[in-house]
Amino acid sequence: MKIAILQMTSGIDPAANADRLARGVEEAAAGGAAMLFTPEMSGLVDRDRARAAASVRAESDDVSLAAARQAAAAAGIWVHLGSLALKRDDGRFANRGFVIDDKGEIRARYDKLHLFDVDLPTGESWRESAVYAPGEGAVAVDTPVGRLGLSVCYDLRFAGLYAALSNAGATVLAVPAAFTRPTGAAHWHTLLRARAIEAGAFVIAAAQTGEHEDGRATYGHSLVIDPWGEVLLDMGEAPGIGFADIDPARVVDVRARIPVISHRRPIPPVEVVA
Repeated sequence: MKIAILQMTSGIDPAANADRLARGVEEAAAGGAAMLFTPEMSGLVDRDRARAAASVRAESDDVSLAAARQAAAAAGIWVHLGSLALKRDDGRFANRGFVIDDKGEIRARYDKLHLFDVDLPTGESWRESAVYAPGEGAVAVDTPVGRLGLSVCYDLRFAGLYAALSNAGATVLAVPAAFTRPTGAAHWHTLLRARAIEAGAFVIAAAQTGEHEDGRATYGHSLVIDPWGEVLLDMGEAPGIGFADIDPARVVDVRARIPVISHRRPIPPVEVVA
């Protein structure tokens, strides 16, 4: 099964990002992919909160979601739209991903559970919770590439989420991201390979890359990793489309060799000995 990744350098203009998404869907279909995966914040990357607020829309009015749905239907391909900044009914924002089928219908939604509130040694400071509301549940959805477990970026650091997804039958894990360069260089490959190995699942991680209009810089290196932890695709730092083949039989083989899922046990309360 061939899949495609769109590695993006999304900017502050939602219309331009929507156009790139639509072209990415066309390129993926032309390359023979059954499904396209796009990064976190595919529709808008803007750290200026006042300016971004003027561009963020409700789901029903979002130009990137509409463009992806229309392009998916026209090309006859599934799309995992990694995430979009969307306005909720309560006025807060959601960091929400979508799975869109080959008819342009939304099959699943997922709101990012873990919000990125950190101060890095480089001086970068991020407070995602100042604007975004966290999600309230985990989501897995059946797709042409298998049962797909959904997550977004900072979720990657919380292994329990991926254990829950694989316990629910996920054989492919999606990790769309906009990793900073310092954290990407330190942890991106290691964490993604660990999640694949722990779950005995494919990991597909579409990433933002390069220098963005709002002044931030992202790490790139969109990856496809097999259930044994082998990197099948590393897109480096250039934006564009990449392709990889994933074989569901590989999941069966790896889980038969090391049956970590069937061996999992509930963790009892920790006894702290002083």
